[in-house]
Formats: sequence, C-alpha cells, structure tokens
Amino acid sequence: MATEPVKVTVDILAFAVQQGVLEILLVKRKYDPFKSSWALPGGFVTDADKTLDAAAERELFEETNVSRVYLEQLYSFGDQGRDPRGRVVTVSYLALLREEELEIKASSDASGVAWWPIKELPALAFDHAEIIAYGLKRLKYKIEYTPAAFSLLPKKFTLRDLQVVYEAILDHEIDNRNFRKKFLGAGILKQLDETSQEGSFRPARLYEFSEPDFEKLPDRPVFVF
Repeated sequence: MATEPVKVTVDILAFAVQQGVLEILLVKRKYDPFKSSWALPGGFVTDADKTLDAAAERELFEETNVSRVYLEQLYSFGDQGRDPRGRVVTVSYLALLREEELEIKASSDASGVAWWPIKELPALAFDHAEIIAYGLKRLKYKIEYTPAAFSLLPKKFTLRDLQVVYEAILDHEIDNRNFRKKFLGAGILKQLDETSQEGSFRPARLYEFSEPDFEKLPDRPVFVF
C-alpha cells in the first residue's frame, strides 16, 4: 500500500510583554495556502538544517529578522488534515523576548510581521490558534517553577515590572504584598543601589535576577498566585 510521505515543519511562539500586555509575534503569509492570513513564524525543515533547533532559528530569522534568541521545544502537532498540502507534522518552539530590543521586519515567504496582543488575535492559518492556546497554557505553568518570566524583563527591573509580567501572563491581578513577600523571601533577587522613576510615583528599587542563587535552592520555588 502506498504511503504518503510525512513532511516536517517548525513553528515558533515568540512571546513578549509590552506595557503590561502579553503579545505574540505573527507573520502574514505571502503564498498559499492561507495567503494573506496571519500565522506563526515557521516553515518546512530542509536537508540543510542539521537539527530541528537550527530549522527553527533559520525560519524565525528569515521571516521576522529575529535571531540569537533562546528557543525551547514545546510539543508536536501532527493530526491529519491540519495542513492542506498533505500530512505535515509541526514541532513547536517557545521563545521569550524583550520586544523593545528587537527590530522586526518581514522577509522570505512573509508579507508582513507584527506583534499581536494575545487576547486580540486575528483569524489564524492552519491550526495555529490551537498551538498558541497550548503554548500559553505551558507558559503559565512554566513561570510557576522556573525563572522564565525574567527572560521577558531587562537585566535591571523593579518588583512592579516583575509583577506586571506575571499578571500579563496569568491574566489576573496579583496581591501586591503577597507577590513582594514571596519573591523577596525566595532569595533569588539581588537588590541594587539604583532606583527607577515610575511615572509620578516615588523612585522604585531596582533588582537583578540571580540564577546561581536560584540553582542553589534545594527545592524549586512555586510562584503560584
């Protein structure tokens, strides 16, 4: 019995928090299928890609101009019918970015690229709405037991900056006193002799995340709010 060849793609979920809003990087497709529809950056794995990670890095750069970022493999999606071009399995990747540090621009098979608020997404190509929903769920779990949230912050930040990131991802407000107590008590923040002026409020203390202190913890903290 003839067997249809299975093709492999990579899709990248690149998240950032801008002005308290969780956003994701999308591209507008230049070609069919789903021409002119918004989609996750990604594409087919080629013989020139030595690894799946290399394919994800290449596709992200070719379609958005984003490079040299940390990518973490999330999950594979391969149900029949998810791609009109045939049986296609996609390997999804997670990237956590600082939007203000990036200069995005469309190229390759993308006619546009833009950041979209996660709660205001357009109609998406393929099953990318499902992939994003899964990635967002994983991200919410991830910030509870890993330092992933710090990847969305500058090196120096205030406690309010950190809280804003958690609130944007979890999509609800967090008690300020409980948040400060939990993070300051964890011993993973280094207080700096610097402050930041936050609007009309008094200057706020700046902190840095200490990965060595995080790694020394006997048990991973669970930042559940």
